[in-house]
Amino acid sequence: MNHTLFETPSVHRLSEAEMAAPVPPVQAVLLDFSNTIFQMIDLETWLRRVGAATGRLAVLDEPGAVAEISDQLRTAFRLPSVVALQEGRDLSAERHRGAMRGWWEQVAFLRGAEEAAYRELTAPDAWLPYPDTEPVLRALRGRGLRVGIVSDFAWDLRTHLVHHGLDALIDTCVISYEQGREKPDPELFLKACADLGADPRATLMVGDNPVRDGGAAACGLRTYILPAEHRTGERGLADVLRLAA
Repeated sequence: MNHTLFETPSVHRLSEAEMAAPVPPVQAVLLDFSNTIFQMIDLETWLRRVGAATGRLAVLDEPGAVAEISDQLRTAFRLPSVVALQEGRDLSAERHRGAMRGWWEQVAFLRGAEEAAYRELTAPDAWLPYPDTEPVLRALRGRGLRVGIVSDFAWDLRTHLVHHGLDALIDTCVISYEQGREKPDPELFLKACADLGADPRATLMVGDNPVRDGGAAACGLRTYILPAEHRTGERGLADVLRLAA
């Protein structure tokens, strides 16, 4: 089994004419990044990269070592002090780094290796597109739809898009750490729509978190929420093409 490391209210008011008119066709699609179109490398791969960078690789070859570290990570993540650090962690790079350090220092294998662990977390090739990500992005572009990313992320995710040659398929990225806001803050969705020149009512938001990504509905966007599964195969993004038809 593969392991992984990882409402703001808004009133949307329409005129009587808008309420009586048909819903406009989709002109633009916004996508969450993590666990929607990209996923982090699996836990063992990440740990081995950290081990190689810090001279700790041999530890991982001991029987049951990876499973034990995985258990320690899950246990540490539930500690009240660690939980508190995760609140608002994607509002800035500094807060995110502090949240990760506070978590990892509770785990023996990562203690003292936090900087290397963070480099391996943010490396361009540490995040991978799902198998259906590129085909769906190209199909959306082929239909003339504008495409954006709205993500709670603490560094420039464009580095991962560039690494995989997908940056030309994305028209705008609205990232929490650059805006000082996290989803479901409506300003993030509305900024992305403005960047794309799209009416929010003619925009579809796709994500995997019903609270954070589903918050787009509060400012007039249609939303599609994927199952909260740590998939390794296709993510089910082909349904977006049907919804955006």
